[in-house]
Order: sequence, then structure tokens, then C-alpha cells
Amino acid sequence: MRSFKRVMAVAALAAAALSCGKNTHLSGHLHEGAGEEVIVKLLDVNRFQVLDTVKADKDGHFTYALNMEEGKPEFIYLFHGERQIASLLLQKGDKVQVETDTLGVYSVEGSEESDKLQKVESAYQAFQRDMARILSQESNPDQALSRRYVAYYRDRLAYVMGNSHSLTVIPVLFQQVNPSFPVFSQPTDGILMQNICDSLKTTFPASRYVKALEKEAERRMGVMELNTRLRQAGEVGYIDINLPGIDGKDVKLSDTLKKVTMVYFWSATAEQKMFNLSSLVPLYEEFHKKGFELYAVSLDADKSTWASAVRNQQLPWINVCDTRGAQSPYVMSYGIGSLPMVWFIVDGNIDTEAKVRTADDIRGYLRKKL
Repeated sequence: MRSFKRVMAVAALAAAALSCGKNTHLSGHLHEGAGEEVIVKLLDVNRFQVLDTVKADKDGHFTYALNMEEGKPEFIYLFHGERQIASLLLQKGDKVQVETDTLGVYSVEGSEESDKLQKVESAYQAFQRDMARILSQESNPDQALSRRYVAYYRDRLAYVMGNSHSLTVIPVLFQQVNPSFPVFSQPTDGILMQNICDSLKTTFPASRYVKALEKEAERRMGVMELNTRLRQAGEVGYIDINLPGIDGKDVKLSDTLKKVTMVYFWSATAEQKMFNLSSLVPLYEEFHKKGFELYAVSLDADKSTWASAVRNQQLPWINVCDTRGAQSPYVMSYGIGSLPMVWFIVDGNIDTEAKVRTADDIRGYLRKKL
């Protein structure tokens, strides 16, 4: 019996020592959340990793502590069920107090970076609400959308330049107007990202988030280099592609060119399959006889998923698949950062000035060229 008690005492001391070793502490109050669970998640670059679940006491209070390394701040998010209720940027030694509710209205004390992050997210949410309101209320929303976007882009550019040593600029640089349109989509934004990355590396050289930004900056710089090479390429105005089609035989892009050829990088997600039927099929039927071809490159790692989508949707254009996905050399060659992505080859040369985001943009472009 005494031996058992000694073992339990040692275990208790070890647990206490482990808790004491945790150098970053979070105290929270979940309003009207007595006995409710709060899920603590870490942002692992582009996905959430669940760290723990803590339970609020009868007054809604909860605590959490974690070990952090010097020079490696982490983005930590609190969730109540599926709803995000607080966003934090914590570093070693922080002692933070969070007041929040189950709807995600929160305040933070004890972390200047977390306070900045909250303001960053509030500005982004206001921008998204404005864009949605313009779309729903304006009969001709294009000009209003453009003005709001330009204003937000300039404001965020000023924030990034003024906070070049704060990790809060990283989520700003990765914000999106919609899934296919980054806020920072200007050709020179690669230079901006590279400069910010260089600044952040002086303080946070080992940060996973800085490394992710560095990778994106390299990709953007690659796109700029590609555009420069294409403008100087003369008669060879595009990079050829040679991939297997639905029957397993290789199909060269250069063998399929028409007056206007759209090179379409995609994957067989539900959203992109819907886009095939609702937008691309009608466009192909309208313009194919006028000299339009579509060379669709799937980046699905699972070839059967792609083949099933092509067959089930009876896609009439040229379909090829590169199961190397993100590791495909064409991803770098054509500057693919997100899917879907479109390039136009007109009379044998890539049109680097083409700006298309929607099916209506593609239709308008084809009407001009054909």
C-alpha cells in the first residue's frame, strides 16, 4: 500500500513539474459557457491541428498552458464546437487573458501580437461583408466591387509595409477575395512577399509560417520570371505539355493548338466539376467551331477520380492528367498556386495580359479573340 502511494506521489510530482515547465499560459472566460468545452487548435501552415480540449468551470473560466520555443511564435485558435471564438498569436512566456462568447466576440489582453491579429481579422471580415453586400444589392456591381477591392488592397499593403517584422502580416498576404482570387494578386506582389520574408527571417528564421511565406514568394517570383521569359520567347511563346489522356496515350499541347487554346489546370473537386458543366461545356459548345480548343490538365493524384469525372461528365475537350500533383514540373512552369487556373495561347503565344476570373470573363475574352 505504501509503495502504491509513493508511486502515485511521484506521478503527481512529475505531472506538476511538467505543467510548471510550460512557459506560455492562457486564461479564458467563456461567457454563458459554464461547463462547456473549448477546443485549442494550432495552425500548422494550412491546416488546423487539435492540441487539446479544455472544459470551462461553473463560471465559464478555463486555463491552458503550452510549451513554446524561443523565436517560434504560433497561431493558436480557440473553438467552441465548429465555431472559431478567438485567434491568438502567442510566443514563449506570454500570459494572456481572453474574454469571449460562444459566437466569437472576444477581446485579448497580454499579447500585442494577438491584438494585432484580431484587428487584421476584423478588417478582413468587414471587407468580405462589404463585397457580399455589393453583390447582393447592386444591379451593376463591377465598379463598386473594384473600388472596394482597391481600397482594401491599398490599406492592407500599408499594413504589411508598416508591420514588416510582425508575423501578423503573413495571414494578410494569404487572404483571398474568393477561392481563385488572392487579395495580393498583382504581378509585383511576389517582390513584396520576398522583401517581407527577408525581414521576418531576421527575427523568426525557424518559423514554419515564415518558411511557408518564403515558398509562396519563390512561386510568385517564378511566375514573374515565366511572364518575362514568355514575353521574350519570340515564336516559342509557351512551354509545351505532354501528358497521358483518358486512354493512357500521351497528348502534346503543341499538337492540339487552335486559334485560341485555353490551358485549364484543375482537379476533380465537387466545385470544379460543377464549373465544368455549368460554365465550360456551354462555352466549348459556343466557341469550339470558331477556333477554340480547351486543353484541360488535371492535377489529381488519384487518376481514377479524374477519369471517372471525365467519363461521367462526358467532357468533350482534350483531357490529360498529371498524377504528380503539386510536384509536377508544370506547376512551377505555369506558376500554379491555386486551382483552377487558366492560361490562353493565341496564335501560338501565351497571352500574359489576359485577366480572367469567371466564366463571363472567359466568354468576353473569346468573343474578342474569335
